Amino acid sequence: MSKQKKKIKGQKLSARQLRTEILKLFRKSPKKRFNPKQIARKLKIANNKDSILHALKTLEEDKELVALEGYKFKLDREAHAIKKNSNGNNLNIGKVDMTRSGAAYIICQDREDDVYVGATKLNTALNGDTVKIRVWTPRGRRKPEGEVVEIVERATSNYIGTFWQHPKFGIIVPDGNNVPRDVRVENNLSLDAKDGDKVVFAITGWTKDKLPDPMGKVTTVLGKAGSNDIEMKSILVNNGFDLTFPDAVMKEANALSEKASQAEMAIRRDMRLITTFTIDPDTAKDFDDALSVRTLDNGHLEIGIHIADVSHYVKEGTSLDKEAYQRSTSVYLVDRVLPMLPERLSNELCSLRPNEDKLTFSAVFTFDPNGKISGRWFGKTITHSDRRFTYEEAQEVLESGKGDYAGELKELNRIAHILRKQKFKNGAIAFESDEVKFRLDEKGKPVEVYVKERKDAHMLVEDFMLLANREVATFIQQKGADQGEEIPFVYRIHDEPDPDKVAQLAAFARNMGFDMDVSTPEMIGKSYNRMVKAASKEQGLKILQDIAIRTMSKAAYSTKNIGHYGLAFGNYSHFTSPIRRYSDVLVHRLLEKNLLNTFRTNPVKLEEQCQHISLQERRAMDAERESVKYKQVEFIQDHIGETFLGYISGIIDAGIFVELADSRCEGMVPLHTMDDHFVVAESRLSLEGQKSGLTLRMGDAINVKVVDANLGTRKIDMAFVDKA
Repeated sequence: MSKQKKKIKGQKLSARQLRTEILKLFRKSPKKRFNPKQIARKLKIANNKDSILHALKTLEEDKELVALEGYKFKLDREAHAIKKNSNGNNLNIGKVDMTRSGAAYIICQDREDDVYVGATKLNTALNGDTVKIRVWTPRGRRKPEGEVVEIVERATSNYIGTFWQHPKFGIIVPDGNNVPRDVRVENNLSLDAKDGDKVVFAITGWTKDKLPDPMGKVTTVLGKAGSNDIEMKSILVNNGFDLTFPDAVMKEANALSEKASQAEMAIRRDMRLITTFTIDPDTAKDFDDALSVRTLDNGHLEIGIHIADVSHYVKEGTSLDKEAYQRSTSVYLVDRVLPMLPERLSNELCSLRPNEDKLTFSAVFTFDPNGKISGRWFGKTITHSDRRFTYEEAQEVLESGKGDYAGELKELNRIAHILRKQKFKNGAIAFESDEVKFRLDEKGKPVEVYVKERKDAHMLVEDFMLLANREVATFIQQKGADQGEEIPFVYRIHDEPDPDKVAQLAAFARNMGFDMDVSTPEMIGKSYNRMVKAASKEQGLKILQDIAIRTMSKAAYSTKNIGHYGLAFGNYSHFTSPIRRYSDVLVHRLLEKNLLNTFRTNPVKLEEQCQHISLQERRAMDAERESVKYKQVEFIQDHIGETFLGYISGIIDAGIFVELADSRCEGMVPLHTMDDHFVVAESRLSLEGQKSGLTLRMGDAINVKVVDANLGTRKIDMAFVDKA
């Protein structure tokens, strides 16, 4: 038996590892045909048949395999032959992950190892681009290297940087790693930008040197670098989001009628007389969901989850639709929202504002007196919100039992608790990352940083949104199963954790005094939940919980329904936020068509849309994290010289990372600034002072002084004071 076979025998492979091993099996036996059961037996792995089938279908979409009858697959020998060059080197497609040096690693779906590509072999590829590469492994080395042979798709057309005028032309110094070299701009293409201006630019061409330099043009002059407004705009552009909507989109949005036709009203279920309200953050303007509640004559409780009917206004193929798809998501920075849809839609037509009739798409459930679902209905409705609650206002009513709709809120909360209890009983994981919030002054400067406290008002809204999302997905899945052919749909999927990462986490946790059972995915989930409870009592383990979250797979959108591991749902989708998520717009369209008849869209095109939406979601999350980091550094600048309580969140040879207890600002204490000579343990879990014998461990509480805060680098320097 080979070393590799021994290594994977009996293991549950991650989705990426599974695809790699399956492809190796087919390439080793190019004439053979295998089904999921045979593959599990051949590879001697612990993955179930559904996950293997999902991997096979993914490889089919990537043109690696051909699907046959009886769930059997074979190698696409023609495509495989094309992917071989004359020297036998593979051609792969992947995404560019640029380094500061200008070289890059290409992340390929069907390769376990990322491929290193030197700066001279990138062929003008930039960070995030999708590229085709030729791959080889140099003699005497174990890691693959490659060169870009084709740019398949650019990640973005707009970049941001700082403009400097030279005597004969302009130069833009790009921000970050997106463009690794300075960009030359002819004077007639600079929009009269001045020295030090932040500008948005597009690349128009490349020089013909061996290491080509980019040439470009300024598309927007933002102004002098350093202001809060420009830095936030820079974050958005650097992550591939346009700051404004095209004229054609705005024209379509402004032409939309406020009033629905009588014919439209007549085909909808009228729910305007049922008590309905929204519960949202106090700063929200786009209210895309509302809850209604009433007691029926038979004593059952009817709860409606009403969602803005965006698909009524945003028609497929329009400029509005194309722009919404391109953006795919609203982006929520600390001090602003870059909406997916123009404000005419997001804040007006589609927003479920109080005391206005609105067109909605609803999921209505009935519950018996014990809180068990006794019926469900999906369809287009007209609703009327009676009250707009902030989370704080709703929470006050729940706690006091007094105020507007106190009885209705109490009933909603009772059912929400039943739904939540059932979810965790089924194996859902209780991970909740701390959400950092800011109180800003009139100029947008942070004057307070705090962690948002989640109470019943937040969770009851979440519980009903989860219910609607789960039941919509279940309806489509069951309809396809009943007909013997699946209905292509947008599922929100979450794969099981990577076994290697979990094993490393378990070893790390053991050293911190916490034992995990990682024998099965179910036991991993239970261990994670025990960790959450332990971390609520012991702050040191809070760091462990944050690391555990990073071992989890990333949730994504896909037509391949493998379930949602973190929520323990076999079927899950996104139906409840079409104002800010294009995935939900697609779900509304597909659900509506399948309520009337059976509708099957092109699954290949739908999967491409899912992949694009997932990518845009990750970009939005990156932008949101950057804005939080910027505001944390901006906040701490006013507290240089002050001492704070913090917890050790990381240890490297150069120093210790510390997260402040109140603000969650993270900085580093360089070891060379400490009074003693500290030696870092090989495990990176502790360090010990050679003179004092003082031992500092991951999660330890220490007092630190803020020494410096650099907004440009987003770095905070700290000095060790003492152990708390």
